[in-house]
Amino acid sequence: MCYNHEEEWRREKDNHTPPQSTAAAVARSVALLEDLRARAAETEFRLQQARAREAALTRQLHETKRFVLVMEIIESYLQRRFLQQQQLLARLLSPVSVPPQ
Repeated sequence: MCYNHEEEWRREKDNHTPPQSTAAAVARSVALLEDLRARAAETEFRLQQARAREAALTRQLHETKRFVLVMEIIESYLQRRFLQQQQLLARLLSPVSVPPQ
C-alpha cells in the first residue's frame, strides 16, 4: 500500500552486496523521493474527493432533516384538521334533541 518504501529500504539494508556508487545511490534516492511525492499527491487528491463527498452528504442530510421536519408539521396539521372534521360530522349526524312539549 502506501508503505512500500519502508520495505524497499529494509531490503536495501538487509542486502549484503557492496555499496552502490554515489551516483546510483543518488539516482535511487531521487526515484524514491519522486515516488513518495506522487503517492502523497494521490493521497491528497483522494482526501479532497473524500472531503467533497462528505460535504455533499452533510448537505443532503440537512436537507433530509428539514424535509422530515416539514412533513411532521404537515402531518400534525392534517391530523388536527381530520379530528375537527370528524367532530363536525359527528355533530351534524347526531340526532337533534327536541325538548318535549
